[in-house]
Amino acid sequence: QVQLVESGGGLVQAGGSLKLSCAASGTLFTIRTMGWYRQAPGKQREVVATITSGESTNFADFVKGRFTISRDNAKNTVYLQMNSLKPEDTAVYYCHANVLIRSSLPYYSNTYWGQGSQVTVSS
Repeated sequence: QVQLVESGGGLVQAGGSLKLSCAASGTLFTIRTMGWYRQAPGKQREVVATITSGESTNFADFVKGRFTISRDNAKNTVYLQMNSLKPEDTAVYYCHANVLIRSSLPYYSNTYWGQGSQVTVSS
């Protein structure tokens, strides 16, 4: 019932910046926590940053001071601004949302993932 569509990945040189966007669409839903995860080749998916509906944020230690997460609740969109990118930031980045579905009773929660966006940082 909810789709997450990402945009904004690409190739950038070390020290550069990229901004990822993730827009949620569907009917009768309320987004709770949203976040970004990443998965590098041969590695497990790991959390990068999360933001609650009240806009409280958390960041993985490896991106603190370089990445920021924000959301536009009116647009059901979450953003990840990535600055001072490093080659080790190269990964597929996935948007994640915890959603309350209100299209049927009783309401229930579900989680959704975006399609993934490749971010490649060259040295």
